[in-house]
Order: sequence, then C-alpha cells, then structure tokens
Amino acid sequence: MINIKDDKLYYIGGVVRDELLGKESFDTDLTFQGDAIEFCKNLEKRGHGHIIQVNLPFGTVHMEIDGKEVDIASTRDEIYDKKGHLPFVSDIGCDLKKDVLRRDFTINALAKSTVSGEIIDYAGGVDDIKNKKLRVLHDNSFIDDPTRIIRGLKFSVRFGFNLEEDTRKLQENYLNNINYDMSYKRVKKELIETFNLNSNKAFEEFFNQNIYKLLTEKDVTPPKYDIESLVNSYPVENTWLVYLGWMDLEKLPLTKAEKKIVDDFHELINEQIDNNDFSIYKAFKGKTKESILIYTLFTGSAIGLRFFEIEPIEISISGDDLISIGFNPSEKFSACFEHILKHKLENPNMSITDEIKLAKDFLKN
Repeated sequence: MINIKDDKLYYIGGVVRDELLGKESFDTDLTFQGDAIEFCKNLEKRGHGHIIQVNLPFGTVHMEIDGKEVDIASTRDEIYDKKGHLPFVSDIGCDLKKDVLRRDFTINALAKSTVSGEIIDYAGGVDDIKNKKLRVLHDNSFIDDPTRIIRGLKFSVRFGFNLEEDTRKLQENYLNNINYDMSYKRVKKELIETFNLNSNKAFEEFFNQNIYKLLTEKDVTPPKYDIESLVNSYPVENTWLVYLGWMDLEKLPLTKAEKKIVDDFHELINEQIDNNDFSIYKAFKGKTKESILIYTLFTGSAIGLRFFEIEPIEISISGDDLISIGFNPSEKFSACFEHILKHKLENPNMSITDEIKLAKDFLKN
C-alpha cells in the first residue's frame, strides 16, 4: 500500500483480491475516478512521486511512489469493436462502477478506498472469493477477450478456484466456436504467466478443458510426464516453452531465442540418436536447455538428461597443439578431436598428455 490518499483514488483488482486472500500481491494497481494523468502530474508537482511512463490512449500512468512502482489508471469503459483484439478505450473518467464491470472476473472487480479502506464490490466478488469461484461479469466476456480463458486457468492454479457453472458453459461454448482472428501477442502473454507457474495441474487442465484449441484447430494428445518435477530439477528461463514447445506454436509471435528452442527440439526428434555417450554428446551439444527438456518429456527418453551429466566434458588440446607437435593442418584434425572425445567421455580424468598421445597415434595411422 502507498501513503497517498484521495477520495477518488482506489486500489483495484488483484491487489484487493490478494489482500482478502491473505496473499502477497505481485503488483499494486490503483484507479482514479477521473483523469489519472492530471492527478499524477499534480502528485509529482507536490513531491509525492515520480512519473516513469504515461500511456495517453489508455489514460494510465506508471509511477514511483514511496520507492515502490505502481500503476494508476483513469476509470474508463472499453468497447471491443474487433472481438479478440485490444479494445477501444471510451469514456475516460467514468464512474467507478462502470470501470470495474468491464473487467474479467468478479474476483478482480473489487475496489478499496485509499481514504476509508472500504471494499467496494459491485459484482459479488467477495462472495466468489469465499466460495472459491471464478465468474465472468457478462455473457460476451470470452468472445470479447478469449485470453480470459487462459487467465481463468492461471487463477484456478494460483488460488485453487473453480469456474462457476454458467462461466464454465460460456467457456465451453466459446471453445467449440473459436474466432481465430485474435491477438496472439496477448495469448502468448497469458500462456507465459500461466505456465511459468510450473504446474502439472495447469498443463492437465489446459488439455482437459480444451483450452489448447486456442492455439490449434487440430486435436492434440499431450505427453504424459511429470513436467513440474523435470523443471524443478533442471530450472530454465522459458519454463512455459518446456510445457508447450512440442505443440504447433506458429500462431504465436515468438522471439528469435524462443524460435531457436522450438527449432532445436524439432531437430532433435528428427535425428536418430544412439544410446551411447558419444552419440548423445554430439546430438545435444549446442542445443538449448529448454529444447532438451521438451525432447525428454515428448519422447519419454532419458538420454537428454544424460547429456546434462556429460556436457562439462571437453577435450583440452587444440589445433595449435597438434601443429606444435609436428602435424600440418588438415581435415583429419576434426576426426582426431572426435576420436579423443570418444575416449575422454569414457575416461573424463584423461590428462592433456594422454590426449596428445592419442592424437599422435591417430594422426600417424
């Protein structure tokens, strides 16, 4: 919480929800009933904070107050002219009720006065928190923004909530009639937040509830694997791709690094890899850690995990060493290094002297 109080300023959404749940909130979001940009400019003039960024079309401000970064938004309404895409912002400065009723679920439509501390609940969010229910605010919620389906999965995993019956039916109806003309940048953001939680339950429900159909029109059978334990044992930066990188992700706007993970995985599954250390080392060397984990869960094979054990093994000699002992550079050098590597994988304690002896014997013959 912050030390700014105003009768038009409210904590909003997740920060209120998390307080009622007794959980630490990831973000501090506030709403100002009126023009938040002008309100924040006045705060800054009075020395009560520092504006970091302003988003004029949405009437929002990212600001530092009391050493903490917060987001302060103008109350606003939104119109989805193009379903599944970013909404058109309208009526900036509208009353608080209109603002909260445009949101995703009732549990996120709560406000709290910065002055009195009163909880303002227009949609029954407090009761839904008590009953552990996820309820949308209107029947077109998923049609307007299908990423709310993934967000619901995320909240169910984080809080142990279940979809309220009518909300579940609305989700099922949408997933049977998907409009694939949607913002896949927003879809990707929600997938990252959901699967970076590293939860087997999220993975299972993603398929049990057919949420995966947001990504593909094809029927998909997920691999059976304890991915949560796999990631706990081998932590990676892109946890979400370990869960989903085996799927068709062509609709998602992947970064260059993310594309490499997916491409590395496809190279691995299309390669014949013998179950010996040299073959494993050659196949997996240079591949991303995420792609190796995807290969592991997709194939059920442990050879990728074996690579993590032998990966630190490297030969010590170089081409310069071979030249210094009297050999002219040639294409045989590469074969020589592979010959030495095979032996070193069998005996990791080989010294450089041992390697040079192997090199001499190999090149002379």
